[in-house]
Amino acid sequence: MENSYPKTHELPSKEIYQRIFNNIQKVIKGQSAAIRKLLSAFASGGHVLLEDYPGTGKTTLAKALAYSVDVSFKRIQFTPDLLPSDILGISMLEPNERTFHFHEGPIFAHIVLADEINRASPRTQSALLEAMAEFQVSIDGNLRKLKDPFFVIATQNPVESRGTYPLPEAQMDRFALQFSLGYISPEDEVNLLSDQIQQHPIDTIQPCIDLQDIITLKQQVKKVRISQDLKCYLVDIVNATRSAQGVQLGASPRASIALMKIAQALALFDGYEFVTPEHIQELAVSVIAHRLVMEPQARFSGRTATSVVEDILKSVPVPV
Repeated sequence: MENSYPKTHELPSKEIYQRIFNNIQKVIKGQSAAIRKLLSAFASGGHVLLEDYPGTGKTTLAKALAYSVDVSFKRIQFTPDLLPSDILGISMLEPNERTFHFHEGPIFAHIVLADEINRASPRTQSALLEAMAEFQVSIDGNLRKLKDPFFVIATQNPVESRGTYPLPEAQMDRFALQFSLGYISPEDEVNLLSDQIQQHPIDTIQPCIDLQDIITLKQQVKKVRISQDLKCYLVDIVNATRSAQGVQLGASPRASIALMKIAQALALFDGYEFVTPEHIQELAVSVIAHRLVMEPQARFSGRTATSVVEDILKSVPVPV
């Protein structure tokens, strides 16, 4: 069946963004900042880790994005008995043809929801490493390219430790952004109750953009300018984490690249042709903090990766 939504290929990128933003907001109430960050990562080619308490809407947010875009979507519920082949796929013997045929796993979708990713074993978690960094997977000695765009949204619950396996530093570094949703205001929660009296809004959401729109959006993000001064400012922020007090392992150059690309997406959404310091400051904590490894004594004293990045933002001079 042909989709009935209006085609947006001739619309400005900001209008494409506004259309998908409004579509998601029909389902997710009071989370404008979270939607903005999620879409900025999506448009810039990064992956997102949502870490928050149960019931705050992590999975719903991911599904709202997936259902708003007319592309393939797969959800993987991570469990301790999940195997890498359950994610990547497997070669099976076809008796009639006497040959092995590869059956693609859910990783071969445009948008992949890795739900409760920290419940799977490290062996299974590692199945995502190559896919998230290089947009390809190696299976049975063959290199298989993933779809374009390829976007991973992972969720995890920070309060549970039984039956979970913390993500290693290399895995955390693959996520361009990590952020939480938090609890919504009482007014938004009342509206949430009203919306779900008859049915969940996610059941009625329809695609509002298609694959070509996303390709257009990603191409326009790359055209947003960033000055040499702002590149230096961005690198100074990331570099400061490597010598910050209480930090055992600072952010890598991958953090600098992610911060630049996502800042370009935010600037595009705001209708700018260039990145501003405010775009970098808005994203710095979400892009950098989850990549830092804190020293044990710093953790015991209450110092966090978030506070480290916030202090750096206050100390690094902002270009005029």
